[in-house]
Amino acid sequence: MENQGNDVGVETRTLGTSGVAVTALGFGGATLGGVGDRVSETEAHDVVRSAFAGGIRYFDTAPLYGHGLSEKRLGRALSSLPRDDFVLSSKVGRLLVSQDEGERYEGMRDTEPFAIRYDYSYDAVRRSVETSLERLGLDRIDVLLCHDIDVWTHGDEQPGIFDVAINGALPALQDLREQGVVRAIGLGVNEWEVCVRVLDTIDVDCFLLAGRFTLLEQTPLDEMLPRCIADDVSVIIGGPYNSGLLANTERRRATYDYKPAPDHLWEKAQRIREVCVSHGVDMRAAALQYPLRHPAVAAVIPGMWSKEEVQTNLGLMRVDIPPALWNELDGAGLVRGWIDGEESI
Repeated sequence: MENQGNDVGVETRTLGTSGVAVTALGFGGATLGGVGDRVSETEAHDVVRSAFAGGIRYFDTAPLYGHGLSEKRLGRALSSLPRDDFVLSSKVGRLLVSQDEGERYEGMRDTEPFAIRYDYSYDAVRRSVETSLERLGLDRIDVLLCHDIDVWTHGDEQPGIFDVAINGALPALQDLREQGVVRAIGLGVNEWEVCVRVLDTIDVDCFLLAGRFTLLEQTPLDEMLPRCIADDVSVIIGGPYNSGLLANTERRRATYDYKPAPDHLWEKAQRIREVCVSHGVDMRAAALQYPLRHPAVAAVIPGMWSKEEVQTNLGLMRVDIPPALWNELDGAGLVRGWIDGEESI
């Protein structure tokens, strides 16, 4: 994975061996759909253009986000920009259907007249890509990810879902890559274990892993991340703030995995915050930069739904964090920095 800079000085990293270069700070597009009419069309357009103006060149979305609203808004905002100047990822696995044919996803506040139906079959992938491109109004998707084939999403039904995807959706992604329809493929999931299973069977370029490699959680350090390095597969970190817990100072607003944060995690976050403050560092800066210290990680993509959040995140990425902070967090047993006696990050 190569590291370089783009024309506005933002670091870029290449996804595996795909040749697709993404900015180390990307734009998580879930909020464009998930917050619904809390963000106007004009505000949605402005936040995307603000990100682009600030040097962000990687934008992620999915049909799930606002039942298609995120793709529509993102596409409209990007449509007048040179297509080769940004990288776009979207996902397959959930088809948008009429409301009587599927189920609405409760986490979204949109008013789009659609519902979700899971479909990880081979044929569904091409249908999903075609309809995503229609909503986006763009000529291509660069990175295509199979969405949520993990236990986190499907519970006891996951083994069957995985079997369908490994024999259907994932071979379809490989074919689309070979045909030049997309440039890179992988998974977008909320747990690392399913990524390791896929590495055993399918040649992928990247994983978008949400919420599992952060200041609060480092379990991928043991197995997943070493495998990714060995196989030249890149990792994109979604939810670097653990859906808000690492960004909020107010207990009542602190969420973890999009639900109220449990006491033990809130307390751990405050201990991490104290160490950061003692070094004069905003904990949010540490949260954004920590995953990027690992050589397997190509980008972090926090959700952003205002121009102010975009500027804040760009500023946090520029904060100079002293090595002593990482050493103290590791020494206190709060944030891991070592594996088997060798420095990992």
